[in-house]
Amino acid sequence: MTAAQCRVKNRGMTYCLGIAVDRGLVFVSDSRTNAGADQIGTYSKMHRFCLEGERSFALLAAGNLATTQSVVAQIEQDIESRASESLMVAETLDDAADYVGRVCVHKAEQARDRVQRGSGDFVPEASFILGGEIRGGRADIAHIYPEGNFVHASATMPFLQIGEVKYGKPILDRIIHPGTSIGDALKAAVVSMDSTMRSNATVGPPVECCIYRAGSLSQGRHLVLDEHHEYLLTVRRLWAESLRQAFDSLPDVPGAEESVPAVTRLR
Repeated sequence: MTAAQCRVKNRGMTYCLGIAVDRGLVFVSDSRTNAGADQIGTYSKMHRFCLEGERSFALLAAGNLATTQSVVAQIEQDIESRASESLMVAETLDDAADYVGRVCVHKAEQARDRVQRGSGDFVPEASFILGGEIRGGRADIAHIYPEGNFVHASATMPFLQIGEVKYGKPILDRIIHPGTSIGDALKAAVVSMDSTMRSNATVGPPVECCIYRAGSLSQGRHLVLDEHHEYLLTVRRLWAESLRQAFDSLPDVPGAEESVPAVTRLR
């Protein structure tokens, strides 16, 4: 396997989504980890950090599991030790994203140094979605890349994805805009996650959801939907039925029903 293939594999083992609408933020992540066909497990990819009334963050992680664990551990250690740089002292969300980016780059470099130089297939890269609000600022989300840089969501693209992004994107493109309600944003996020799980076996439950209402400066509401959760099963069934009904209601392609001359095959 080449390094490029390894990157794709690492990114394809998860799906995390952050949505920023006028009334708040929605975060959804799967919990499946995969180190091979016979090594499938679960691990939370959603991490929350809050100082009530002052600031609240959610961090979603994708990529090399060892790197993401190391980054989260460093973030927690910096908070506990009251380090000069941490999520609890960042003045803006940009400062917080910069800090997470630096930690990510540092931990990835440490991982590379521990691996034999000839191991070109080892890619300790990780990417993150950081979202939240600091008192005096506004609720927002940012996609932090393995290189440490980041981008924000925007009015034209009010959602960010990491991991296996392609299967769950169509509904987001059609539904999500800044004026979408938090309830509808969460519903679209769950459908987006279910569509991804349907098409990629390396993405799987439990599905974690977090709803943050702008201005609350609290942890928000955290939900966990396991594989047999009634809501997840209902969404899966109704979405499939609705798609089938919508497809059946489409008009036929013009000329598709016209007789087509038979083709004689020569033997």
